Amino acid sequence: MIECKNVSKIYYGDVPALENVSFKIEDKEFVNIIGASGAGKSTLIRLLHGEEKPSSGEILFEGEDIVECKRSKICQHRRSIGIVFQDFKLLLKKTVFENVAFAMEVSGKTDEEIDEDVPKVLEIVGLEGLEEKYPNEISGGEQQRVAIARALVNKPRVLIADEPTGNLDPEASWEVLDSLIKINKYGTTVILATHNKDIVDKVEKRVIILEKGKIVSDQAVGRYNLKNNE
Repeated sequence: MIECKNVSKIYYGDVPALENVSFKIEDKEFVNIIGASGAGKSTLIRLLHGEEKPSSGEILFEGEDIVECKRSKICQHRRSIGIVFQDFKLLLKKTVFENVAFAMEVSGKTDEEIDEDVPKVLEIVGLEGLEEKYPNEISGGEQQRVAIARALVNKPRVLIADEPTGNLDPEASWEVLDSLIKINKYGTTVILATHNKDIVDKVEKRVIILEKGKIVSDQAVGRYNLKNNE
C-alpha cells in the first residue's frame, strides 16, 4: 500500500533529516514508528502526507509515486490520509459533534451523511453521550479521541497519529491507543509515530525504529526487545 524507496530529505545547511529510508506498509497494517526527538519521524510524516517532497527517492501510494504527482493528485492523496497530532487542534466554540461534523462539512458531505456517520465514529472511539459537550468540558484523553474521530470520519485509507499521547497521563494514553487498535481492526491502516517505548510495547505491533534519520530496526514485536535498544 505504502512504500518508501531510498528516501532522503536534506534541509538547508546540508542537514539530512532522513537518509536512504526504505520500507513497505501493507494495507490494514498497524505500524509504530519510534525514535527520539529529531530522529526524523515528523519529516517522514510530512513526506507521506505529501506536504513536502523528498530530496531523493520514491514514495509509492498504491503503486503510484506521489513525488511525481501533480497538485490536484496530491490533494486527492491527502484525502486518503487522516492525521492526528499531539496538539488536539479542536474548535473550542464547537461541540464534540460539531468538531467531527466540521471535517465532513468542508468535504462537501450532506447533513444526512453527517447525521449518520458522526455518531458511528464517536461510538468507535468511545465518546457516545458526549456529543453536546464542548472541548473545555471533557478530559485531555477525550479531546484527543475527538481529534481521532474527526480524522476518521471521512473514511481515510490510512490514519497517521503523530505523538497522540504526548500530553496525556497513562490511563488517557491507553484509551487513545485502544481507539487506534479498534480503528485498525475495522480495516484502516494505522501509523503511530512516538518516542515512547512503553506505548509501543502495549500496542504489540510492528516497530520501525528511526535514529538520526536512518532506519536502524524494522521488526515485529515479540522478536525484538525495544528496551534493549536505548
